[in-house]
Amino acid sequence: MSRHKREYRDLPEFIIGITRDIWENRNISSLRELYAPDVVMCSPASIVRGNEAVINATMATLAEFPDRSLLGEDVIWCGEHGSGFLSSHRLLSMATHLGQGFYGKSTGKRFAYRVIADCHVMAGKWCIDEEWLIRDHGAIVRQLGKTPEDFAREQIILEGGPGKATTPVRHQDTLGTKYSGKGNDNPFGKHYADILGEIMDGSFAVIPREYDRACHLEYAGGITGHSHGDADRFWMGVRSSFPDAVFRIEHRIGRHDDNMPPRAALRWSLVGSHSGTGAFGHPTGATVHVMGACHAEFGPWGLRREYVLIDEVSIWKQILISSEGD
Repeated sequence: MSRHKREYRDLPEFIIGITRDIWENRNISSLRELYAPDVVMCSPASIVRGNEAVINATMATLAEFPDRSLLGEDVIWCGEHGSGFLSSHRLLSMATHLGQGFYGKSTGKRFAYRVIADCHVMAGKWCIDEEWLIRDHGAIVRQLGKTPEDFAREQIILEGGPGKATTPVRHQDTLGTKYSGKGNDNPFGKHYADILGEIMDGSFAVIPREYDRACHLEYAGGITGHSHGDADRFWMGVRSSFPDAVFRIEHRIGRHDDNMPPRAALRWSLVGSHSGTGAFGHPTGATVHVMGACHAEFGPWGLRREYVLIDEVSIWKQILISSEGD
C-alpha cells in the first residue's frame, strides 16, 4: 500500500485531513494519488487539467506564500463511499506574501481570506476527480493595497494587452465535466436555493422575511456585515450590475448534523451582460460569467450566517478585456 493511502472515517475527515497534509505538511506528491491523473480543477480564472498541473500550481503558491495555513471551517457534503461524494469545503486561509509570484514582488504583508472548494470524490475511492474552487481574490488584493479593478488591469497589461490577455473561464467551459449530479434534495438546500432564486429575480423582500435580523454575513472582498441592510447591499450590488444575466444553481447541498445547525451549500452562475450600474461600475455591455459559491446556516429565526464568494478580479478582467479591447 502506498504511504499516502489510508482509510478515513468520513468525508470531512478526508477533505480537511488532506488539505492540511498537502499545504501545511508539504506532502505535495500525495496529489498524484489523492487526485485522479486527469483531474479537472475549475476556478473563475482558469481550468487546470491533470494532477501534475495541480502540483505545479500548488508549489508556485507555496513559493509565494510559504507560511500559508488553511483552517477548515466547514464541510457540507452528500453521497456515500460506494457511489461517490460531493463536498463543499469552506476554508479560512492565512499567509504572508514572502515570495514573488502571481501577486507581484514580495510585500511582506500578512493577510487572511476565504476559499470555497467543491470536490467530487470518486465512487469507492478516496480520490478527487473534479474540483470547483473560488478564492476571495478581492480580499487578497485589497490587503495588498490595490482594488480588484486595478489589479485586473495590471494583469491584462502584463499579459500583453486586451487582445492577448488570458480570458477568464466562460460558462460553456465548465460544461461536460465528469460529475453530472446536482447535489441532494435536502430541504435546507432547497430552501436556500429558493431564497437566492428570489433575490436573483429581484424580490429583495425575501431578505427581511427569511434572514435572521441578527444574521452574521461574510461576503466577497473580505466584507463582514450584519443584518438585513448589509445583505441587501451586497446582493443588490451584484445583481444590479448584471440585470439580464441568467442565474443557474449548479450544485446544491443541504445537511443537518448532530451538534451543528442546519446548513446549505450552493454553487451558482450568472451569465449575461454588464448592462447595469452596481458593484462593478458603469455598464460596459461586456459579456460576463460570474461563478459564485455560498454557505448558509439556519437558526430558529431564519438564515443566521451566510458566506458568499465570487472572484471580483476575474469579473473585472472580463469587463476590461471587452471594454478596453474595442
